[in-house]
Amino acid sequence: MDALYPYVKTLHILFAIIAVGFNASYAVWLVRGQRDPAHLAFAVKGVKFMDDYIANPCYLLLLLSGLAMAFVAGPWGFQRWIVAALILWVILMGLGYRVYTPTLSKQIRTLAAEGPESAAYQALDRRANVVGAALVLIVLVILVLMVFKP
Repeated sequence: MDALYPYVKTLHILFAIIAVGFNASYAVWLVRGQRDPAHLAFAVKGVKFMDDYIANPCYLLLLLSGLAMAFVAGPWGFQRWIVAALILWVILMGLGYRVYTPTLSKQIRTLAAEGPESAAYQALDRRANVVGAALVLIVLVILVLMVFKP
């Protein structure tokens, strides 16, 4: 079992790079879209696609690979920092799937129906920004836990 650990850890790190990297790109996409309203719908739809089909699946694979590492790691087991990271992961996924993803869907529909200047779209944009910032903060805390293992 110990022989599997480096391979599982490599996959775990790869999933983290992809998930966090794609998440970090959302701000770039959205700022560029806001600067050129003709491309805003494309940008928001692009973020939704990347979130649904790349970042979120990688977060699920992070859970699986992280649990696999905890089981094959031997002495590490389920330390407090791992439990804290798992709790934060559950919060992250709940907030992502129950708030951020539906907000993106509503933004796309509202943008098509009412345009970027509408009060409804602006409210959704603010909500997405606040929730997105909270998600980034949670991810950063999880990363600190994973790197420093306090």
